[in-house]
Amino acid sequence: MSGGGRRTGGNLDVPRIAAHYRTMCRVRAFEEAALRALDEGLMLGALHPSIGQEAVASGVCGTLRRDDLLLSTHRGHGHTLAKGADAEAMMRELFGRDGGCCGGKGGSMHIADFSVGMLGANGVVGANIEIAAGAAHALKLRGEDRIVGCLFGDGAVNRGPFLEGLNWASVYRLPVLFVCEDNGFAATTRTATLTGGPGVAARAESLGIAGVEVDGNDVQAVDAAARDQGEAVRAGAGPRLIVARTYRLTGHTGTDPAAYRPAEEVEQRWQDDPIRRCRELLLGAGEAEAELDAVRAAAEREMAAVYDAARAAPWPAEELAYADVQDVGDPRRRRA
Repeated sequence: MSGGGRRTGGNLDVPRIAAHYRTMCRVRAFEEAALRALDEGLMLGALHPSIGQEAVASGVCGTLRRDDLLLSTHRGHGHTLAKGADAEAMMRELFGRDGGCCGGKGGSMHIADFSVGMLGANGVVGANIEIAAGAAHALKLRGEDRIVGCLFGDGAVNRGPFLEGLNWASVYRLPVLFVCEDNGFAATTRTATLTGGPGVAARAESLGIAGVEVDGNDVQAVDAAARDQGEAVRAGAGPRLIVARTYRLTGHTGTDPAAYRPAEEVEQRWQDDPIRRCRELLLGAGEAEAELDAVRAAAEREMAAVYDAARAAPWPAEELAYADVQDVGDPRRRRA
């Protein structure tokens, strides 16, 4: 991308949006490589792609500081990459190999990287909301100016942790930016058929948490909302909520054919692909088509290399199997 200072195309901060474009391309390429690995039997367990939701990951996580904290969902590859985690360490984690960011023990649904403030993806729907409230309470007790970003899906709003976590954050005015990544589905069921009342924003407002709704496929809109709401949280205004309307272009998991929705619907939503929209935005601002193509190609080359490195990586040493699992480490050892 073109560099050298801040350029704008109308009201568009071109370098900032170009950085989001690069991040979204990297997220997409990573997940395409991960899906390939799943097909080839190189990783076990469930893989939940976020293809089509990259603007939320980049738009939100790109506004957080490196020392801010992040809690994610089982669909967390994009969030983790956008927060700054190392792609090769993540892919090694998916493959269960040595050098994985969780030692090869967490896999796709439990990726974490404390070095960039990513406290973990979570396989329990909604559980990350309460963990985020706890982390934010710790930051407040310490008097730090860091905040917690917490992303969750629309399926989580009908589970107990949503009420408990948001209520706790509201009562203690905790520094949490809650982001509902609303893709319209709770696994394989349309969330609207399971959700009473006017929805997540109204529920948060009933608890005293103000929020905004944005087009989650418009990275510029997500970025602006995340900056505004994040600044308010950091300034001591208490928790805030962003509802980002998006769409999952793949199945719920890497093996889900998504037969519960019409093919025509998915085909139509591909026209709203956030990467495509960001590309069109940058082209309209004067960016060269060849330059944007080069960014996408570079992301694909990077993730192909990451894939090969993870596949070639050794398995973790056997003696590490019980490390980090129990409070005394290897259960064959006796407590002193």
